[in-house]
Amino acid sequence: HEEPSVPNFGHAGRGIRLSPGMTLAIEPMINLGTYKVKQLSDGWTVKTCDGKHSAHFEHTIAITSNGPVILTKA
Repeated sequence: HEEPSVPNFGHAGRGIRLSPGMTLAIEPMINLGTYKVKQLSDGWTVKTCDGKHSAHFEHTIAITSNGPVILTKA
């Protein structure tokens, strides 16, 4: 993950404009309970604050002059 940070929420047309040379991670997280999360002391693990089941998926995307390219495609 690199700067700039691109949040997965907000309003269309606002925020950082993506430009060639940038890479970003798209990381949806689906939770049965709250959206609130906490990071554990290992500095890596993230859990929901209510401890309910959740799933997380990630793709890394490169922004090129020809459009976005998914780098993590299988």
